[in-house]
Amino acid sequence: MIFELDPKHVLFPHPSLAEEDGLLAIGGDLSTERLLNAYRQGIFPWYSKETPILWYAPHERFVLYPYKIKVSKSMRKSFARNDFTFTSDQAFEQVIAECSRVPRKDQDGTWIVPDMIEAYAELHRAGFAHSIEVWQKKVLVGGLYGVLIGKVYCGESMFSKISDASKAALIYLCQEYDIDLIDCQIHSAHLESMGAEMMTQQDYLNILAQQAYSPNGLQKLFRQV
Repeated sequence: MIFELDPKHVLFPHPSLAEEDGLLAIGGDLSTERLLNAYRQGIFPWYSKETPILWYAPHERFVLYPYKIKVSKSMRKSFARNDFTFTSDQAFEQVIAECSRVPRKDQDGTWIVPDMIEAYAELHRAGFAHSIEVWQKKVLVGGLYGVLIGKVYCGESMFSKISDASKAALIYLCQEYDIDLIDCQIHSAHLESMGAEMMTQQDYLNILAQQAYSPNGLQKLFRQV
């Protein structure tokens, strides 16, 4: 059963009630309050210009534990050469705009529609959405963005303008920030090759339920020198 959301309330049905493909509900809006309520329950919007807002809660979740990330020999060499420089939250709107323009295999157009860009920009201004930027010679060449719930980073999208720039962004996020889990949402061979794995919905919800979250929670790891 697919639920129609009440536009006046930000409540969602339980994620376990989602269809086999993960579709749980339609409608509602992309207000900051509704989005945060969704992410706290493992629910995210994914739709196109031709559809109403669609909300998904996959029964299996594709996740990456930062300590399990697989860094190839070529990427280790790239980091050793300082091929890239990195920032966080310095060009959020530019990152999401670039992500919206990236061609996707087996997809016509983008799911990052203008309303979604504005909604996540507002989440960023509220301190809950964060980006990693990858630079080369002061030019933005890659990056990613997502929503932070406690120490769970709910990855939304990434882009590369040159080879390996999005991989570099993910590795940097895993190695430099105090994050317990990265939610990759749905399976991809690319992320599987970097160490992502499947998790049951209930296990994912259990982890989310333990999170204490607050604005501007993306913190660098403390490293002793």
